[in-house]
Amino acid sequence: MMERAESGQKLYTRMRLWEFPDQFVVEPTDGSSGSALAISRADGSMNLIHEVPECSILRVPKIRTIFGVVGVLKLLAGSYLIVITERECVGSYLGHPIYKVASLKILPCDHSLNNSSTEQKKVEAEFSRLLKLAERTPGLYFSYDTNLTLSVQRLNTLGDESKLLPLWRQAEPRFLWNNYLMEALIDNKLDPFLLPVIQGSFHHFQTAIGRDIIDVTLIARRCTRRNGTRMWRRGADSDGYVANFVETEQVVQMNGFMASFVQVRGSIPFLWEQTVDLTYKPKFEILRAEEAPRVVERHFLDLRKKYGNVLAVDLVNKHGGEGRLCENFGNAMQNVASDDIRYLHFDFHRICGHVHFERLSILFEQIEDFLEKNGYLLLNEKGEKMKEQRGVVRTNCIDCLDRTNVTQSMIGRNMLEVQLRRIGIFGAEETINSHPNFDENFKILWANHGDDISLQYSGTPALKGDFVRCGQRTMQGILNDGWNALARYYLNNFCDGTKQDAIDLLQGHYIVSVSRDIAPRSQSAGLEAMASFPLALSLVLTGLFFATLSLRQVRYDLKHLLFSVIWASLSVALAAFVRANGRLFCNRPRLHKPQR
Repeated sequence: MMERAESGQKLYTRMRLWEFPDQFVVEPTDGSSGSALAISRADGSMNLIHEVPECSILRVPKIRTIFGVVGVLKLLAGSYLIVITERECVGSYLGHPIYKVASLKILPCDHSLNNSSTEQKKVEAEFSRLLKLAERTPGLYFSYDTNLTLSVQRLNTLGDESKLLPLWRQAEPRFLWNNYLMEALIDNKLDPFLLPVIQGSFHHFQTAIGRDIIDVTLIARRCTRRNGTRMWRRGADSDGYVANFVETEQVVQMNGFMASFVQVRGSIPFLWEQTVDLTYKPKFEILRAEEAPRVVERHFLDLRKKYGNVLAVDLVNKHGGEGRLCENFGNAMQNVASDDIRYLHFDFHRICGHVHFERLSILFEQIEDFLEKNGYLLLNEKGEKMKEQRGVVRTNCIDCLDRTNVTQSMIGRNMLEVQLRRIGIFGAEETINSHPNFDENFKILWANHGDDISLQYSGTPALKGDFVRCGQRTMQGILNDGWNALARYYLNNFCDGTKQDAIDLLQGHYIVSVSRDIAPRSQSAGLEAMASFPLALSLVLTGLFFATLSLRQVRYDLKHLLFSVIWASLSVALAAFVRANGRLFCNRPRLHKPQR
């Protein structure tokens, strides 16, 4: 078994939060003998205290139990303390319990706002509304004892000195969701309160093959560099960081052995966007196409440095709107392709359609040599390395959700079978399908994994999830896909702009300062300031209602025909105007335009 990575100073696992009128006090209650942390409600300043202040009739605090301090966010006229108020144990990783954040609470330290200007108060109120939305951030996980941001292979290579560091100092910054939020705690050297949190997914199951107990875990780690929502974070930035970049690790433990296999997904790595405009499928726009080779090269050199050899599997359509992206990606890869970096296009929809996903075996035959050559991590009973993973498969479609998840689950299944044969659990021709209980649990594992990643990026569960969950397309699954597609349309057009603002605020992509000339809402004049889709829709429906009403009166007086035509024409004209100016009527981010 792998050696535990014990950090030099333990994290507090349970605390009592005292809410005094002038300060918050966080007192460890897990048996630790450490000092309590006091946070001023006037300006967010922090200091350690040996005793909790006494209560009095005029100073009665509200008391609650918390399970971690996520961090502190500094805004215009105050700071906000973010704490975990509910947690759920979802399993163990390397012998340590793993928790999911069940409830976040954001507590304002903004008493100084009383002395702020009216404009500052309006701005701060807008930011506070965004933070209320941020309290519902899905898919947050943490451990008090082990580093969730690192794969088993990277944990295995940590030096003895690194293992003694606090967990936050061991962490991989790309996957540390609260990296920005911890800065104030780090500045104050509050290591026992610094709890690393990742966003992603964590699922596991146990099953038996004969007398052998097999434990399978699936972990997703979402990169924070270009974090955001489906339509407002596409492609890459000029540094090569891509949207929806997720590292997925499949870990299996049995008979003292441990095996790990890592895959990654991420948006097509050059500058492109798909801005919502009320159409079901907005047009793809390629930005600064001449920079694509440079951005693609940056992206893949970074992957090569972190993972070794790279095989890029591109699942997008060869023709239609996606075809332009596919062509540009393929052309840019010609400058990058080498013995270490390969590119493979597989037209998922043309080959598999909407139901024949078993044809993914064609893809597996094309990548099997890469998987055999680059392998997986295997540790024996003593924790000694028998094999290591020397490369990674990078999969993408347009969203890197539905087609990508089906494909990654297929690769994960095949690699798990290879690992079980290597250890001697499976015979030469034995597969997961040979064991119905194992097969069912594996499908559910990957289906839940796909749903989690999709909810964070698109707001809905994954499409095509019935194939991953059941092994075949079902009528119920097709109906669910239709409903989820409509839900995505609504969220993308009318909700995700505000959600993107909340993400940018928490992740530090939009940093508020007193000296900065900011406004949380656009101050644009004219149509942009007045555009309201609910109002426009109400006017269109009202026009159609009066047109229908007038039409019913035509048999009594022909002039009602004219009124009906006028009302109908106004409705059609307004609908056409909204359609032509769709982008103005959508919910858009107002805080931050990402650097390209």
